[in-house]
Amino acid sequence: MAFVDHSLVLFSSTHWAAVAALFLSAVPLVVAARARPGRWTTVAAWSLAVLLVINELAWWTVIAVRGEWGWDYALPLYLCDAAGFTAAAALVTRRPVLVELTYFWGLAGTIQAMVTPDLHYDFPSYFYFQYFAQHIAIVVAALFLVVGLRIHPRRGSILRVVAITLAFTALAGAADVITGGNYMYLHRKPVGGSLLDVMGPWPLYIAAGVPLAVVIISLLDLPFWRGRAAPGGTGA
Repeated sequence: MAFVDHSLVLFSSTHWAAVAALFLSAVPLVVAARARPGRWTTVAAWSLAVLLVINELAWWTVIAVRGEWGWDYALPLYLCDAAGFTAAAALVTRRPVLVELTYFWGLAGTIQAMVTPDLHYDFPSYFYFQYFAQHIAIVVAALFLVVGLRIHPRRGSILRVVAITLAFTALAGAADVITGGNYMYLHRKPVGGSLLDVMGPWPLYIAAGVPLAVVIISLLDLPFWRGRAAPGGTGA
C-alpha cells in the first residue's frame, strides 16, 4: 500500500473509541426503529446510504489527489468495499438479497475489520475517520435493516450469500493475479494481525476460512429459523 504512516495500535484508546462509536450509533437507531417505525426510517435509511457512498467516493478522490491511487489496492474488491455499496443499495431498495448480503457481510466480515483493523493511520488522520465511518455505517445498516426494520433473511439465504461471496472472491483473486494486489487477503494476511493468524500459513488459511465463514453465517441465521418454521413464516 502506498500511503503508510503511523498505524493504528490494536485496542488502543483510539481503537476503543471507534468501537464505542459503533455501539452508540447502532443501538439507539435500532431501538427507535423497532419501537417507533414510521416515515422517519426512510429518511434515516437514505441518509445512511448517502453517507456510505460519499465516504467511499471521497476516499478514492483523496488518494487520487495525493497521487497514491493504484490498481493493486484501490479497486472496490475488498469485502468491506463491496459491503458498503451493497448496504447503500439495500437501504434504498430494501431488496431481500441485498439486505441478506448486508447483514451477513456486515456482521460476519465488517465487524472483524472493526476488531482487527488493517489501518495504516491513526487518529486524527482523515483515513482514520474514513475507515471507521465506513465500517460503522455498514454494521449499523445491517442491524437497522434486519433487527430494526425486521427485514429478515429468507430460506436459502446461507447458500445464496456463500455462493455470491465465493464468486466475489474469485473476482478478487483474478484481480490479484492481474494487478499484483492482495484483495480479500488471498496472497498474504493483514500485517497488523487478524483472525486469519490462527488458521495457519498461506494457502491453508484460505481453505480454513471458507468453512469458518459458513459456520459464522449459519450462526447469524440461527435466530430466524423458528420464524421460518411457523406456518407462513419468513423468518420473523
